Amino acid sequence: MIKIKYATKIIQIAKQNNGIVTSRQVTKENIPRIYLKILVGKGKLEHIERGVYTLPEALDDEMFALQYRFRKGIFSHETALFLHNLTDRTPIRYAMTFPAGYNTSAVSKKNVIVHYSVKRLYKIGIITMPTPNGLKVNTYNAERTIVELIQKRKKTDIQVITAALKSYVEQSKKDIPLLSEYASLFKVEKPLRYYLEVLS
Repeated sequence: MIKIKYATKIIQIAKQNNGIVTSRQVTKENIPRIYLKILVGKGKLEHIERGVYTLPEALDDEMFALQYRFRKGIFSHETALFLHNLTDRTPIRYAMTFPAGYNTSAVSKKNVIVHYSVKRLYKIGIITMPTPNGLKVNTYNAERTIVELIQKRKKTDIQVITAALKSYVEQSKKDIPLLSEYASLFKVEKPLRYYLEVLS
């Protein structure tokens, strides 16, 4: 009876979380983690990443799994543009930013482009957004994303930057003062002004 109660609760958690349940959530409910393995063995759950499980009928949310596995990683650059609907390009590889000095050897084995940020700038502009499957992950806001792409414009497709800026300035929720503030922090005031003038 206890097994049924635990199994039912785990499945319920997954259904309430778009098909995803984590070992952390199970522990929080005082359910022994062994029941996750039992449910996997019975085909009721699939193990998609360390500590992350999904219902068989649920979509495998790779972004959520990466976020859970690498909690210090913030989705950034072209991946952040994708989350903000500022590009029509679906990422082939996900870009994540980590604080300088973070050991990313395990990250590099995944489908991830690794970026580093100095610690004083790492936390600036972090927000939570849904993945295409509706699960929440950490990403940088649109303003930081744009200035970082401008900062790395020599390694970024110019069309990606101009299209993103064009979409951004057309949004009602744009924050140009914040964009300018970030441009100052990342030392790209002049390039940003140039791009904005071209679009005006």
